[in-house]
Amino acid sequence: MSMRTMKGTFALVLLYVASLCLALLAATVGAHPAHESLPQLDFQPPAPGSYKLHRIMAAPDGQVLNVDGKAQPLSQFTGDKITLLGFIYTTCADPEGCPRAYRVFDDLKKQMLAIPALNGKVRFVTLSFDPERDTPQVMAHYGSGRLKNAKGLDWYFLTTRSAAEVLPLIDGFGQDVRYSFSKANGKLNPELSHVLKVFLIDREHNIREIYTSTFLHPQTVMADVKTLLMELNEKVD
Repeated sequence: MSMRTMKGTFALVLLYVASLCLALLAATVGAHPAHESLPQLDFQPPAPGSYKLHRIMAAPDGQVLNVDGKAQPLSQFTGDKITLLGFIYTTCADPEGCPRAYRVFDDLKKQMLAIPALNGKVRFVTLSFDPERDTPQVMAHYGSGRLKNAKGLDWYFLTTRSAAEVLPLIDGFGQDVRYSFSKANGKLNPELSHVLKVFLIDREHNIREIYTSTFLHPQTVMADVKTLLMELNEKVD
């Protein structure tokens, strides 16, 4: 093989690798996290109905956008059903951050759809606190096949029009988010860090439990959802 042929072949290999890397990078932006097995709980949660979940505070309200870009009040997604609401940003790569909330919701959805008594009584809400990058289109892609459906459990992926609209919600829920900036390509790019929190909200818009990563597990959440339903003397199995 001549030197010229070797150089040409090497250039083609480099071009292929570069295009592959770009494709993988593009696929991760706004894509939903890969499903991984959740660790087992190291404690046994109490039986549903054997304890009481106190009313912590009313869930804040504000304007949000659905995946079609339609503005709606958040309160439309936090009443009439039991709601699990989690703040995320789609570019989060911390496995114990936003991807964990996604995996827990995904696991819970499968379990709840298998229990007819729970059908139509629970909804999931995934709300971005990074509206600059998480547009309605990005949230639709992030939700993928898990968007609102008619199978007995609705899952909404929401964002806002601007930081000015999401910040009051972040403050109202007590969701810890820190914004910092790094300079790249001559521009200031926001970097986000936060403590994972998921909020359990009853039918009257009251927050009844707040989960951090330590206690965010399908087993504990399921017990709490059933406990809220048992308050109303509803079937849970």
